[in-house]
Amino acid sequence: MRPISAPTPQSRFRRLRASPALRSLVQENTLTVSDLIWPVFVRDGEGVSEPVLSMPGVNRLSVDNVVKAAQQAADWGIPAICLFPYTDASLKTKGCEESWNPDNLTNRAIRAIKAAVPQIAVMTDVALDPYNADGHDGLVRDGIILNDESVQALVKMALVQAEAGADILGPSDMMDGRIGAMRSALEAHGHSNVAIMSYSAKYASAFYGPFRDAVGASGALKGDKKTYQMNPANGDEAMRLIERDLREGADMVMVKPGMPYLDICRRAKEMFGAPTFAYQVSGEYAMIMAAAANGWIDGDKAMLESLMAFKRAGCDGVLTYFAPRVAQLLGGAALA
Repeated sequence: MRPISAPTPQSRFRRLRASPALRSLVQENTLTVSDLIWPVFVRDGEGVSEPVLSMPGVNRLSVDNVVKAAQQAADWGIPAICLFPYTDASLKTKGCEESWNPDNLTNRAIRAIKAAVPQIAVMTDVALDPYNADGHDGLVRDGIILNDESVQALVKMALVQAEAGADILGPSDMMDGRIGAMRSALEAHGHSNVAIMSYSAKYASAFYGPFRDAVGASGALKGDKKTYQMNPANGDEAMRLIERDLREGADMVMVKPGMPYLDICRRAKEMFGAPTFAYQVSGEYAMIMAAAANGWIDGDKAMLESLMAFKRAGCDGVLTYFAPRVAQLLGGAALA
């Protein structure tokens, strides 16, 4: 498509910006509550709401409070909640056995939410770092992250989450071949309706720091994740990874982080047309909140503008810690 415009004064772009009504009529993208997935941190205990200091306004919640959060999300119209566990250090091992324990924190939370709020979709994280004594997304031997052995563990983890009632599995580990292995296992065990949203293009980013605080992985991590997460300089590689994951059975794909990688979101949507999501990660959230707290920006306006950028880039939805605030501001309506 080649845009055509007459010269000024026959064409004046400002005519269609002259009033809220005109701006609304020609707006190209909209943001609604239905575009949101709310990431929530869950921890052991009862009646617990524990602030994450590096993420103002975000708390680790005990299972009973996660259920209340899920009910509130459903009342606001948020379609999905995504669970991330804060695992007690005593349960972290080199073998990550707690990750496929049917009664681990995540699986207890899934069952509790689905029993109390069945209408909300529950998404999970499929990666070993919350359970790993080494802090990595895969099993480690002699300083090397093992791919195929990690995939076997991830498949077991995915199956117990599906059996607990998860609607969407979110493999965030970046091991090669894990989508095909999970999809085959899900089909073989009668979970053909469980969806996979693959973290297909997950970059080795500096924007994850507050998240690692939130799940208690910062102190455990030995080394970095650059041998399995992507080089931020690469874009073509992301397209190859997305294509691979779709061919292996992913239903949806994700780009992570979000705003620094809007070009990847756009390329992915245009090239494949699959449901495409972005994760507005903890560092992005923390920067907006910190600037707003200092009075340097209008926090709500910056938040909404940042989320509209994802829609403009072609995303079908966004995982964002701002979901509750956005839902309250929009009240189920589209952002005009």
